[in-house]
Amino acid sequence: MVSVYDLKPKFQNLLRPFCTSLARAGVTANQVTLSAAIISIALGIAIWATGGARWTLWLVPVVLFVRMALNAIDGMLAREFNQKSALGAVLNELGDVISDTALYLPFAIIPGVEGVLVALVVAIAVMTEMTGVVAVQIGASRRYDGPFGKSDRAVFFGALAIALAAGLQPGLWAEIVLILAALFGLLTIFNRARSALKERA
Repeated sequence: MVSVYDLKPKFQNLLRPFCTSLARAGVTANQVTLSAAIISIALGIAIWATGGARWTLWLVPVVLFVRMALNAIDGMLAREFNQKSALGAVLNELGDVISDTALYLPFAIIPGVEGVLVALVVAIAVMTEMTGVVAVQIGASRRYDGPFGKSDRAVFFGALAIALAAGLQPGLWAEIVLILAALFGLLTIFNRARSALKERA
C-alpha cells in the first residue's frame, strides 16, 4: 500500500551532497542515529514537562522533519561510506522505537486529549516496527509496508501537533483521528506480516 516511505529515495537524493560533506568531516552513521534519538527524547520531555505548551507543539513537525533527514543520512552513511555495523543496526531499530515513544507518548498528558488512545497508537507503532524486524528472523527482508509506517506516523503526529498548537481544541475529532491511526497501524502490522510470509514462501 502507498506510504510516505515510498518518497524516501527522492529525499535521500536531495540530502546526498550534505551526507557526503558529513562523511568527509568524519561524522559517523551511529553519531547521526544517536542525534536523532536525542532530539526526539528532549522534545518529548519538554512536552511532558510543560503539559503540552504550544511552543513545544510547534516544534514537533520541525523535529520530525530533522529526524527524518537524520534517519535518511545515517542510512546513506552506512551503505555508501562503508559504515555498516552490528551496533549500527541495533541503534537504528531501537533508536526509532525509543524516539517515537518518547516524542508521541507525551501527547497523552495534553489536556483534552484521550491519553488511552495515544498510548494505544504508540503501542501499536512499537508492534508495527517489531513485525518489520521479525520478518528478518523468518528469512524475509526487513518489511516497511504501509499504510502507517514510521514516516506516516511522523506526518500524522506532526499534523496533530500543528492543529493543537494553532488552538484547535481537542475533542471528538481528536479521538476519531487517533482511532483511525490505531486501525491503520493494525492494518500495517497485517500487511507486513502477510508480505513477510509471502516472501518467505
